[in-house]
Amino acid sequence: MAHAPLLPLKRYLSSLPTTQFKEFRATMKRKGRAASYTVHMSSIICAAKRLWLKPSTYLLPLAHASVRAGFPSPAADFGETRIDLMSELVTHPQATFLLRVRGLSMIDAGLGDGDTIIVDRAIKPANGHIVVAVVDGEFTVKHLQIRAGNIKLKAANPTYPDITPKDGQTVEVWGVVTACIKQFR
Repeated sequence: MAHAPLLPLKRYLSSLPTTQFKEFRATMKRKGRAASYTVHMSSIICAAKRLWLKPSTYLLPLAHASVRAGFPSPAADFGETRIDLMSELVTHPQATFLLRVRGLSMIDAGLGDGDTIIVDRAIKPANGHIVVAVVDGEFTVKHLQIRAGNIKLKAANPTYPDITPKDGQTVEVWGVVTACIKQFR
C-alpha cells in the first residue's frame, strides 16, 4: 500500500521553520498520530514510514557461493535460490519501521548520513544495542549503555558527545536498530 501524500508532506515539513514544525508535531501527538519528522541535527532521524511489503513479494536471487573480502578465490559455477528480504530483515512486521539517518555520530558503528535503518519496536532494548531514542522530544540513534540502572546514549564517533540524562530530562528508548541499508549509487 503506497502513501502518495507522504513525499509532498515531507517536502512541506522540511520547509517549515523549527517552531512551526514543533507545533505541527505536538498537534499530531495530541491527535494520536505520532509525527515522525524531526529537525535535522546530528544523527537525527528525518523520516519514518511503515513497511508495507508483503512477505514473499520481492524474492531476490541468493547465490550458493560466498564472496571473499580478502584474497580472491577461484571462480566456480554456483546455483542460486530465492531469498525474501522481509523474512531476512524483519521479525515483527507490525512493529518495524524504516528510518533515514542524518549526521555522522554513529559512523564508527557503520551508520552513515543517508543510510536507512530498520528499527524494531517489539524488541526489548538491552545494554549494547543500537537504539533509536527520544530525548526531550527529539529522535536520535545511539548505542544504549545501562549500568547500575542508569542509562547513557553513546555516540560511535569520538567527536560527538554521549547523552547522559540529567534531572528533569525526558529520555525514552523508541526501538532497537536491527539492520542498516546502505546504497552506494
